[in-house]
Amino acid sequence: MSKSYVVAILGATGAVGTRMVDQLAESDIQVSKLKLLASARSVGKKMGFRGQSLTVQAATPDSFNGVDIVLASAGGQVSARLLPEAVKRGAVCIDNTSYFRMNDHVPLIVPEVNVDQIQNHHGIIANSNCSTIEMVVALNPVRVKYGLKQIIVSTYQSAGGAGQAGIKELYREAKAYLNNEPVKSEILPVKGGKRHYPIAFNLLPQIDVFENNDYTHEEQKMIHETKKIMCGDKNSTELKITATCVRVPIPIAHGETVYFTTEMTPSSDDIRRTLTKAPGVVVQDDPQHQVYPQPVNVIGSDATFVGRVRSDMENQRAYHMWVVADNLIKGAAGNAVQIAEELINQGAVHESKASAVLFE
Repeated sequence: MSKSYVVAILGATGAVGTRMVDQLAESDIQVSKLKLLASARSVGKKMGFRGQSLTVQAATPDSFNGVDIVLASAGGQVSARLLPEAVKRGAVCIDNTSYFRMNDHVPLIVPEVNVDQIQNHHGIIANSNCSTIEMVVALNPVRVKYGLKQIIVSTYQSAGGAGQAGIKELYREAKAYLNNEPVKSEILPVKGGKRHYPIAFNLLPQIDVFENNDYTHEEQKMIHETKKIMCGDKNSTELKITATCVRVPIPIAHGETVYFTTEMTPSSDDIRRTLTKAPGVVVQDDPQHQVYPQPVNVIGSDATFVGRVRSDMENQRAYHMWVVADNLIKGAAGNAVQIAEELINQGAVHESKASAVLFE
């Protein structure tokens, strides 16, 4: 990575954006200039980057003049409005929102799984949903070696999945509850929803809005994104997937119980050994000594942690595992920077010649 790049971070002051700054600082990417972009209310704020103090600027189309790489996490509508402008000016954009993920012309990338698809971009690369990322990182080594037929996942997603506002709501509600004060919920389960329920000392079996089929949008995202990443088609029938997504009262890191079936019949030890060798995976699995992944222990890490690997007692070729990752690092900022590193390694940072496919 000897060449240097002009990088912009869109949504730099948010829960993911601040971590993008940190992850970029820790990466091997040579940054000749970093632009920190956000909404008007954040303009003028100071943020540190590699020993420099940088000032947050307002995000406008002209902010992307001369920019090579954009890391975006400012909300879907902001990405919809500004990323085409960045592409027109020659930048490659890595978008953390869901806006472009299901677009057939936008690669949806988790580097440990489908890094070969990066070069197919037309100016925009989508960063997957946080829960999908950790699940596919954990399951892809199984899929490659033993075949994968079905996935049933239940998630335990932190308040931080709703951004900094979700974390603040958790802390505020917990403090009020412990002080025997009235608890007023304003954001969760869905900002802008008709009803809000407490997250402190509670579980919310709703993340995002409900679709007509009674699945939430978050559950639908996990299903279709996994199919797109693993099978190359968001509607693939090659792999059966279903999900139940639950918001839990912890600030950061998502847990998942994953039930899966395979084409071959490996032992749980076979799967464990395969995962131990897999990129981006840390196996913590020693039940006799109560060793297994826990959210409090993974915060700040860009790895995906796996434990409780075991064969199903009732069904052949069926298994269970427990997966945990920092949703703001591996599930968002870290994965985006990892994509940028791969983009550079593959020499795929260039002005898109086919942006009309997306925007015209």
